[in-house]
Amino acid sequence: MSAADGAAGSLVKADLTRLSLNQKTTNSWGVAQAVAGCVRKGIPAIGLWREPVQDIGVERAATLVRDTGLRVSSLCRGGFLTAAEPAARQRALDDNRLAIDEAAALGAPCLVLVVGGLPDGSRNLPAARERVADAVAELAPYAGERGVRLALEPLHPMYCADRAVLSTLAQALDLAELFPVEQVGVVVDTFHLWWDPAVFAQIARAGGRIASFQVCDFNLPIPADALLARGMMGDGVIDFRPFREAVDAAGYTGDIEVEIFNADVWAADPDDVLATMIQRYADLVL
Repeated sequence: MSAADGAAGSLVKADLTRLSLNQKTTNSWGVAQAVAGCVRKGIPAIGLWREPVQDIGVERAATLVRDTGLRVSSLCRGGFLTAAEPAARQRALDDNRLAIDEAAALGAPCLVLVVGGLPDGSRNLPAARERVADAVAELAPYAGERGVRLALEPLHPMYCADRAVLSTLAQALDLAELFPVEQVGVVVDTFHLWWDPAVFAQIARAGGRIASFQVCDFNLPIPADALLARGMMGDGVIDFRPFREAVDAAGYTGDIEVEIFNADVWAADPDDVLATMIQRYADLVL
């Protein structure tokens, strides 16, 4: 990310009507700062995270967003549904019901679910996936009653053991299709799915199941903390426009979130990050 990017960002005249800042991209900002940053830069939507929302309270966060006219594109995150021990499973279900309530209060159309990895000491991957399906079956009607869609996010296979036992869009769709479309959808995240040779066929299959579309790049070399391998669009290996065209062709008309976990991005001035984000979005995604 260069100074030239930031300077150019102020000159962008592209259509930003679908652009959303996922709050994690400007990780040092709380809700109020992120909302204000979106307003300054003309970004019409924001994807919120539960922890900073809880820091100021759901009602205050909802008021901040509503009073500025921003949309909430999603709430991150629920999930972590693979616990085998009954008390731990119940805690996870209770927390996800709370997350659904928070999403409804914020006006978020979907709650992103990172479904969870293998429980400590377990090697039984099929059983973990079965527990995810059972938990979604319990949560889906509750979400539907509150106008919130559960958005299953398949993660890159390197996260299968610790974060998400759903690794492909096909797996996420196989589960989502067991439930009404208004209750359960999927997330198309370029970072997690760019490698999959079947991804474009699965995006077409998804159609109205696409609840969220997230973009960021896949950077090399992968850092010691693989969670921080995400990068600003254009800094890695992903070709974004075919993804955007594919989700559009599938009928998705919702927001396009930029969600970046990256130590250098987090250390940069957040306003410069937004300027670069807008420029790269215009140049590489639209």
